[in-house]
Amino acid sequence: MTNILEVDSVILEFDLKRILQDVYMKSETGKVTGLLGRNGTGKSCLMKIIYGEISPNNKSVRLNGLPFYDSYRNPNDIRYLPQGRFIPKFLTVKRVFEDFELSFSDFVKEFPEFDKLYKSKFSNLSGGERRILEIYAILVSKAKFCMLDEPFSQVMPVHVETIKHLILREKENKGIILTDHLYRYIIDICDSMYVINDGKTYLTKTIQDIETLGYARIDG
Repeated sequence: MTNILEVDSVILEFDLKRILQDVYMKSETGKVTGLLGRNGTGKSCLMKIIYGEISPNNKSVRLNGLPFYDSYRNPNDIRYLPQGRFIPKFLTVKRVFEDFELSFSDFVKEFPEFDKLYKSKFSNLSGGERRILEIYAILVSKAKFCMLDEPFSQVMPVHVETIKHLILREKENKGIILTDHLYRYIIDICDSMYVINDGKTYLTKTIQDIETLGYARIDG
């Protein structure tokens, strides 16, 4: 079944300053949707609005054509990886995999260096190790949609390709919304890309479109 998540009519203001307006974005099963924009343009705010963590001045979020209300948010519908850490430090790796109903043996097939950390607490892991576990927990969850905000932050380059492989694998079962300031990490795995510029979203097709909107400069 193909699920469709849409957001539009978003207006977000802070202290009379309008951050987002006339926003539209669509995500669906089987596709990776990129969300690009300079720092401060509202990428994280838009994700938090979709997830229900921010109440904007106006919004319309729909799941399969039906209004998606914050008060009825279900983790089986959507999960969100924020920029900051969200798994408590006192939890063990074992507990996290149990809570998310995930297989640790499947995880270590992708990241074998974690094999000895099963009983470790998050407080004993490095920042990069925590980030990889958090990415995996959200990405491989059974949710219809997942949003990843700056997933490659703190991740060593050696793990980037593994995570990109997982994103492409998992998109077969869910819609994925992805943003990262390291835009070259995500452009090649996105099926569609939106750029936020002056509070509005623009659906782009090429790197030239992204450059035109002032987000990136093409080398050479």
